Amino acid sequence: MGGALGLVTWGAGAVGGAGAGVFVGILIVAPWWCLQVYGASLSAPRGQRDTLAVVMQRAHDLRYLGGLFLVTAAADLFIIAANPEYRLTVFCARPDGLPGLLAKTQSPLLHTAIGYGFLKIRRWALLLYMAYAAYGLLNATSNTACFGYGRIRTAFLLSLAAFTIYVWRRRACFGPARARATP
Repeated sequence: MGGALGLVTWGAGAVGGAGAGVFVGILIVAPWWCLQVYGASLSAPRGQRDTLAVVMQRAHDLRYLGGLFLVTAAADLFIIAANPEYRLTVFCARPDGLPGLLAKTQSPLLHTAIGYGFLKIRRWALLLYMAYAAYGLLNATSNTACFGYGRIRTAFLLSLAAFTIYVWRRRACFGPARARATP
């Protein structure tokens, strides 16, 4: 199975470029690998389905998303530091100066907060994520209307919609602390 997923990742990279390969690797191969490692660490692993049930019950899938948010925050900071002249497009405008800096830095700051909140399964993180997802969907949609099709923008819109649907379906995990307690 790992070899097959590796081939899928390689194929995505060959067809869509290195970014597509990394995208597939992070969204498919890394979670599968984490699931395998977690299953091996359980005191009485009984197979992939039982491991997946434990992961879902304990909201480790949401914690994984929290980790992805923290990785994204670090990547955003690196991109900002490596390209200080880059101006982020916000609702069809490219602000510069202090407004441009604030537009760029909101991403790593919010990704860090959401990532931490998802790791701790905090209710406020769900609310912050939903607000940020709404902003992201509106911003990307308006930028698509202004500038037309963009490969990265389209991938962002599709993945954001999928993640938001998934997180919304798992919203009960962000309930009170007593409901999250694990045996």
